[in-house]
Amino acid sequence: MPGRVKKRSPLKAPERPYIALGLEGSANKLGAGIIKHSPDNSTVVLSNVRHTYITPPGEGFLPRDTAQHHREWALTVINNALSKAGISLHDVDCICFTKGPGMGAPLVSVALVARTLSLLYNKPLVGVNHCVGHIEMGRQVTGAQNPVVLYVSGGNTQVIAYSQQCYRIFGETLDIAVGNCLDRFARVINLSNDPSPGYNIEQEAKSGKRLLPLPYTTKGMDISLSGILTSTEAYTYDKRFRPSGPSAEDGEDIITPQDLCFSLQETVFAMLVEITERAMAHIGSKEVLIVGGVGCESSVLPLPLPPPQTCGALTARSTGNERLQDMMGIMARERGGNVFATDERFCIDNGIMIAQAGLLSYRMGLSTPLAKSTCTQRFRTDQVHVAWRA
Repeated sequence: MPGRVKKRSPLKAPERPYIALGLEGSANKLGAGIIKHSPDNSTVVLSNVRHTYITPPGEGFLPRDTAQHHREWALTVINNALSKAGISLHDVDCICFTKGPGMGAPLVSVALVARTLSLLYNKPLVGVNHCVGHIEMGRQVTGAQNPVVLYVSGGNTQVIAYSQQCYRIFGETLDIAVGNCLDRFARVINLSNDPSPGYNIEQEAKSGKRLLPLPYTTKGMDISLSGILTSTEAYTYDKRFRPSGPSAEDGEDIITPQDLCFSLQETVFAMLVEITERAMAHIGSKEVLIVGGVGCESSVLPLPLPPPQTCGALTARSTGNERLQDMMGIMARERGGNVFATDERFCIDNGIMIAQAGLLSYRMGLSTPLAKSTCTQRFRTDQVHVAWRA
């Protein structure tokens, strides 16, 4: 049987350095990142600045308030990014912005900033799919070649694999995203939103002692999470539930917030591991790349990063979930595979991932006319023509 012929990448090495500014604001993170592609095919992160809109415990973030936050912080974040990169907007080749998916009002606020800068400095615009930005930054940082991608965030839950210049969705949530499920339950038990509800749920889960029965809802390659959220919340009305923990008079048959966090986390992540393993078996891959805020690495990547990525020193703490990586790692090792993930600089919504995906598009001759620089809240991953891959 003939061997598989390795296809040649349509993306040519740049004849000169290319620099892109990326602007992200699809949810409660406002980010600006500047990236450079050099003629030797190296990629350098010049700056990656982010500011997060954090609400009080028990509250989510509303589109109107989040958009106002982005408008108030846009100039500060962009100026900080330019200052750290040591360049001006005159040095930038293109301005990339998140076209979707995301929350309407925050998306529009950031797109307006991108359009304004494009007109003021006569720079081309490049609209970027938020998920594709996550994938391309993950591939660049980790060096994963052709992984099954598990995209888990506050607004999206998808299992993705690449084929014929398209990131194809093998499975996804049928209702709410995993990050939204965790965030909403964190509000039920009044956990802090700082640094993120999902991170705080994981800390509580480490003290959990009971695995309570919850709906395990996989439907083929898809999952459903609204029912498990309702069932977990229902336990808070059970007469055995102790919101402040057990007392001296309590027996063993009690339920604590830590037990609920543990049970919710274990059940939801088991569902994600199952559908990811099915996708791996289908395409014959031994690599899993976890992207999105729920799947962050626990520590900052060593510097310098493995080629072709280099990056300036930054400090970070994880706001994602180590347990998901642990469970995915067990599955991957049993299949002789590997799990790839990035730390919070690159997995949580940021401007540099938008710059990376946008600059790849720009180098293929693609840009977004001003008249089409609108935002699309339901911009699906498989609607993007991935022209830069073979």
